[in-house]
Amino acid sequence: MPHFRMPSHITRGRRAERRAERFLRRRGLATVMRNYARTTGEVDLVMLDGDDLVCVEVRYRGPGSWVSAVESVDHAKQRRIARTSELFRRDHPEHRFRAVRFDVVAATKGNLGLDLEWIRNAFDATECA
Repeated sequence: MPHFRMPSHITRGRRAERRAERFLRRRGLATVMRNYARTTGEVDLVMLDGDDLVCVEVRYRGPGSWVSAVESVDHAKQRRIARTSELFRRDHPEHRFRAVRFDVVAATKGNLGLDLEWIRNAFDATECA
């Protein structure tokens, strides 16, 4: 039986997500769920920052990428994340009345591994409609 290997871009993306989660946990956020996916899209990390529900998009970009990790979260991607977060709150009623924030963690390949940049309130869901 042939051994299935994940494509390298998926492996790098998952590694960046794990690193971003550790980075955010060290800064006081608590993980609620990883990789919440529905037909509308996926939220890489759902976390709590105090009473706020934080939907985190982790974007990895290697050297020579045409656009930065932050720029790659365009309006269409923002809209998918916002819609998926609504489904998360519907599916998890204990979070229904929490304020929701949308953050981006940009992971870029640096000289010493991954460099992470955390952008709080990266976008406003009301501007994505």
